Amino acid sequence: MAGKVFFGVTMSLDGFIAPVADVTVAEVFSPEGKDDPRVQTWLRKWGELQAWLFPQRSFRENLKLGEGGEEGLDDEVSRATMERIGANVMGKRMFDGGELAWPEEAPFHTPVYVVTHTEREPWERPGGTTFYFVNDGIESALFQAREAAGDLDVRISGGAETIQQYLNAGLVDEFSISLSPVLLGNGIRLFDHVDADRIALEQARTDASSQVTHLTYAVSKR
Repeated sequence: MAGKVFFGVTMSLDGFIAPVADVTVAEVFSPEGKDDPRVQTWLRKWGELQAWLFPQRSFRENLKLGEGGEEGLDDEVSRATMERIGANVMGKRMFDGGELAWPEEAPFHTPVYVVTHTEREPWERPGGTTFYFVNDGIESALFQAREAAGDLDVRISGGAETIQQYLNAGLVDEFSISLSPVLLGNGIRLFDHVDADRIALEQARTDASSQVTHLTYAVSKR
């Protein structure tokens, strides 16, 4: 039996999953970026939003950041998420940012299907990650990801626009939001452009730690 299609994001208490995009990816990761106040503000807000995840043992292991790390509920959620994934799907904008930021051993360890209009040969990285560039739409990318994942799940990794497309197409079975006690003030909203009249949600699970609240919803069509 095919696994589920899901996504998981961290969201601020005022509803944003990333700071406002007033800087480009190239600026964030360029040598000059470290001295740009806009980049510094973006990185500070991003760090505050994701602060619950960075110290987790599973996260550190996945990125080869060394031994140790926090254990407990948040680590269990992070580890369980990674272990269920058989393939990933992402948009071109997320890939462009990651290509600049990810280490040589990209942190997916699965096939990754990039929805894009750009033609490119598969890009194989150490550690089991190969990026495939899909030029014929979100359904094709998901079909290929399901084939690769087998009985495991497919994660729609992002960004927000790609997640919104899959939600509107009725192709998401479940999603999780890690609600962080942070106010960003502005930024990228997860549910902008989602057709709420076509989507029904059922709360499946709630888990709270001292740092964040994990909310899981089953998704169905109205």
